[in-house]
This record gives sequence, structure tokens and C-alpha cells, in this order.
Amino acid sequence: MKITTEAGERHVLAITVDNEAGVLAKITGLFTARGYNIESLTVADITADHALSRITIVTSGPPPVIDQIIAQLDRLVPVHKVVDLADHEAHVEREIALVKVAGTGDKRIEALRMADVFRAKVVDTTLTSFIFEITGNSDKVDRFIALMRECGLVEVGRTGVVAIARGAEAL
Repeated sequence: MKITTEAGERHVLAITVDNEAGVLAKITGLFTARGYNIESLTVADITADHALSRITIVTSGPPPVIDQIIAQLDRLVPVHKVVDLADHEAHVEREIALVKVAGTGDKRIEALRMADVFRAKVVDTTLTSFIFEITGNSDKVDRFIALMRECGLVEVGRTGVVAIARGAEAL
């Protein structure tokens, strides 16, 4: 599913790379040098022998710019494969956020009620605050955070998007 933003179409790029020092700097350096924005970035080791990592980058831009980004990424030595998950209609995206909300009385009750609606879990609590864990697509996380602003939002920590294509085959 392609989502259009002010900066262009939103794309989720899954990049398989060698798991070695400096690779992430090369990838982000490519974006920086050309003035491309990274909206979200996650990296994780994906093989038992720790030889490969998967970098998931969310970026936006018109199709020719995205095509240029993919072509330039493909040319980097430590890159094995680049896949634009926006080209795969069926993919799953998730993000985790920890959301700290402070409040007492009605605000506290309202925060708990909204957390229940969004299926956010309470992972820590004091007499004056909660830390909620919420998992879902970025839109769901954004909506939850926006509602928590009304209840006394203090702080947010987000993981960034992780995504994978649906189906039996690996990318």
C-alpha cells in the first residue's frame, strides 16, 4: 500500500547487508549526502552466524527519487539486497513505543481507559504516572500519543518501523 505524504510517497526499504562495523554509516551517509530524509531506521542481526543484518528504513519521495535511492543502495559493497516493501502490497509493519503519562484523578482514569481501547499495556506505574507499551502501525502509535497529550504526556520512546512481506518466501 502506497501512502502519499507532503514529501511524496512513503516507502519502507528492507536492506540486507553484511553485519560489520561502518555499514550503517555508509547507508545513512548516502541519504545525508543526497539530502534524503530518513523517517525511521531499525537494524538487527538476522542470521545465526551473525553474518548479515537487516536495515529497515522508512523514507518518502517521488518515485524517481526512490528509484535513485534504491539504485544507489544496490551499488554499495556491503549491500546484498534492497527491497521496497511498498511494491509488495501485502506486508506487515509494526512499531513499539513506550509512552510516559503523568496525572492523577480523572486524567489518570482517562489515560487508562484510552490505553485499554488501543490495547496498550501498562509496563510501569507509580502513584502519579504510567508507562504504557503500545505496538502497531505508525498511524496507531501516532494517534495514541496524540490522545495521551491531553492526559499529561511526559515522554515518548519509539523503536522505529520493522516490516516484512507476507507469504511463504523470504525477500
